[in-house]
Amino acid sequence: MSWRKEQRRAERGYHHGNLKEALLQAALGLIAEKGPAGFTFADAARSAGVSPAAPYRHFRERDELLSSIAQRGFEQFEEALTLAWDDGRPDTVTAFERVGKAYLAFARAEPAFYSAMFESGLPVDLNPALLAASERAFGIIRAAAERLAALAPPGMPRPPALMMALHIWSMSHGVASLFARGDAARRKLPMSAEDLLEAEVLIYLRGLGFPTDRRPPAQKEQADQKPPGPPPVPPSGPWGTPK
Repeated sequence: MSWRKEQRRAERGYHHGNLKEALLQAALGLIAEKGPAGFTFADAARSAGVSPAAPYRHFRERDELLSSIAQRGFEQFEEALTLAWDDGRPDTVTAFERVGKAYLAFARAEPAFYSAMFESGLPVDLNPALLAASERAFGIIRAAAERLAALAPPGMPRPPALMMALHIWSMSHGVASLFARGDAARRKLPMSAEDLLEAEVLIYLRGLGFPTDRRPPAQKEQADQKPPGPPPVPPSGPWGTPK
């Protein structure tokens, strides 16, 4: 294909309003293949089938293209978390568990967006639109943490909601990055990523003194009335029987 034909095709895409979207989709594909640092502005143009100068009609540089992708990712991330949280219905703990699963599901389903959002090294503070989108997404986790903090048992100091949100976000991000990605970077795990995150959060809440037994009161009473049996044998697990 000659340069003139390529240029005419780029101009048609631009006039029809498709160039920006074509570049975003091309960059997403390159991120999925090579990571957010593995391609150039010219690579994105080539992948989109346009001339090297065409991207400058919409983006000043490669980082601005990456920022647009990260912003869109955070917007979709916020939608997924909001739907999962559902304003804490039917109860705080159940809704929060859905948020954790939605976090992992997004990382698994959208690894390119996830990489652009968290691994591109973009200076978020210097991009107001990107910063606002990321804060809105984090706001869902903070809202859930505020509801969880309100469940602190009477007489116990209530942990700061922001601290809880940051802790839970760190746990979710760690599990998602290591075990729930949809690309070759994910690690093998002898359990589901969802089970791992649920166990982490359970241990965390117990450490703060939160009640974690969610059985109905009748079942709890029956369990308390049973005579104690022999001590349980620890499961062998994937690394052998504990000594």
